[in-house]
Amino acid sequence: MLELYDQSQSACAAIRSKWNRTPHAGIILGTGLGGLVEEIKVEATLDYESIPHFLKSTVEGHRGRLVCGELAGLPIIAMEGRFHMYEGYALKQLTLPVRVFQALGAELLIVSNAVGGMNPNYRLGDIMVIDDHINLMGDNPLIGINDDRLGPRFPDMSAPYDATLIDAALEIARRANFAAHRGVFVAVPGPNLETRAEYRFLRAIGADAVGMSTVPEVIVAVHAGLRTLGLSVVTDLCLPDALEPADVAKIIAVANSAEPRLRALVRGILEYEAGSKVT
Repeated sequence: MLELYDQSQSACAAIRSKWNRTPHAGIILGTGLGGLVEEIKVEATLDYESIPHFLKSTVEGHRGRLVCGELAGLPIIAMEGRFHMYEGYALKQLTLPVRVFQALGAELLIVSNAVGGMNPNYRLGDIMVIDDHINLMGDNPLIGINDDRLGPRFPDMSAPYDATLIDAALEIARRANFAAHRGVFVAVPGPNLETRAEYRFLRAIGADAVGMSTVPEVIVAVHAGLRTLGLSVVTDLCLPDALEPADVAKIIAVANSAEPRLRALVRGILEYEAGSKVT
């Protein structure tokens, strides 16, 4: 971990050469959810390849660029596509953008993803506001010699997702009249989807939805002192007694169809944050 501070500073310098504002929030956009960028008043864009130490996104639906600008009256910086463990990347490297957000001055991380819904009350296209998570990735981005400039050796994980923002997101969804649940996300390494027995196991240990990302970024956000909001779009139903073969094209299509609701939540949260800053 001792190299990460210098790497984050180098990436910050490259970003500041194109965009010299202080972001209030960093946003990570997951599978099929990049269209949220249309809501942003774009002031600068940087391909990941042009930013020192950023990785290359290789997954369909992940464009691979950093978008800097303004949304709901606040300066923000958004990742249009993320990195994954199953692409062969080390967790401490794929989470480097979160450290860059913090080094640029961000206070908040908003992270979105596409998930398989295991809770029988969930339907395709529903939003789950992440209340807590389970890490079954078999790895942790904080392993190694700790650098106190980045965060504490033993960060507390009793509340990794901001309770006030969870409540605000659920209220925004209620007022907009669309389904949003509060649930537990479990992260697995992927890239294969789970067997019926594995879905039964994941549900039995308390998970409502399963995915292959997010938890490493949230661990690093907690380490870096960022408040975090996690939003999941249920793109396939993982009910072991009625399991259908996964269709990636359908998963992306469902994520795209849910995008207006995700946009409403992110915009609403930033409006809520802007109001809080005024008061």
